[in-house]
Amino acid sequence: MAGRSGDRGGPPSQDFRRGSEQQQAFQYRRGSEAPTQEEKDEEYYDEAMANAERELAEDAEWKRIQENTFTRWTNEHLRQAGSSINDLETDFSNGLKLIALLEVLSGKKMPRHNKKPTFRSQKLENVSIALKFLETEGVHLVNIDSTDITDCKLKLIMGLIWTLILHYSISMPMYDGPELGGPVDDKTPKQRLLGWMQSKIPGVPINNFTSDWQNGIKVGALVDSVAPGLCPDWEDWDPNEPIR
Repeated sequence: MAGRSGDRGGPPSQDFRRGSEQQQAFQYRRGSEAPTQEEKDEEYYDEAMANAERELAEDAEWKRIQENTFTRWTNEHLRQAGSSINDLETDFSNGLKLIALLEVLSGKKMPRHNKKPTFRSQKLENVSIALKFLETEGVHLVNIDSTDITDCKLKLIMGLIWTLILHYSISMPMYDGPELGGPVDDKTPKQRLLGWMQSKIPGVPINNFTSDWQNGIKVGALVDSVAPGLCPDWEDWDPNEPIR
């Protein structure tokens, strides 16, 4: 059987040789050896960035948990005013429920404000009254103003709620832990929170909010203390498996 140029038994064709050369050049460009450490590091970095972006996404699980927790805390106090919120992102936009919350937390009557805000300017004015009241209460607010709340910026609203929790539920004498020496007013919110945790797990040394928590064991101890039975075996956890 007569063979065409390039078939078995015949000389390779010019197209075949050209294709083989191109393939060799492509393999040379890519490199036939295993990826370098630099390439591995770059791949690891890209994967880490992708994971971080997922964590920072608006629908990240930890954000939903935090939002739900803050909503429950808010409603626990608003209930005393015969009110509640359904959506932490939008329900403070006209300032009325924020004012009601601050009245409950502070035990003080807020200045005169618009009880039926319809226009944006009225909503902004109500929120401004609430924020100015917080200033008189000694609450330090950072990077938030009335437009952020009226425009329903959830991240900043959650930051505001956390500030309220720190001031009214932690720095004030409202927790159930024992006094750790000295007047209540001498302690910062951070010291109060640390003292509360120490009172919950007295047999477990807790001295900071960073390295003491890296292996996960103290997290398990605290969880089992406030919700007995959820982490009953925390004492047997392996400190070499912190993520688990």
